[in-house]
Amino acid sequence: MTTQTREPLTRHDQRLSAWSTFLRAHARVIRELERELQAEERLALTDYDVLIQLAQAGERRLRMSELADRLVLSRSGVTRLIDRLVSEGLVERAMCDTDRRGQWAALTEAGIERLRRASPTHLRGVAEHFLDRLGPDDLAELERMLAPIADD
Repeated sequence: MTTQTREPLTRHDQRLSAWSTFLRAHARVIRELERELQAEERLALTDYDVLIQLAQAGERRLRMSELADRLVLSRSGVTRLIDRLVSEGLVERAMCDTDRRGQWAALTEAGIERLRRASPTHLRGVAEHFLDRLGPDDLAELERMLAPIADD
């Protein structure tokens, strides 16, 4: 985090222009990734995100609260999302042995298979709509600039 004292923001501040550009770029890429996953795989981007988060977690499961934090969703939002994925057989719920109030969301074999089928579409979209539009130096610089915000 910078310790520099900043002037208050004004309507024509260059920093707001950078913020606006970041938001537009993010929204555009997310819209394209969502559209492609829906069209080609009949899978919502949020569903894909749940599957990938669980696949990357130890034992392919996460506590519901941790999953909500990783997805940047409310607890009730992640509960509804998991309910739907459970009904599709992609995720299962498991009670936490050490905390009777806690629940795990765990990836099923069907969820793993669904993720395998959808990943090429998603990764192609990430490359096409984001990575391929920036050079290696730009990507390194972008990562350097965003790390203090992402890791905060």
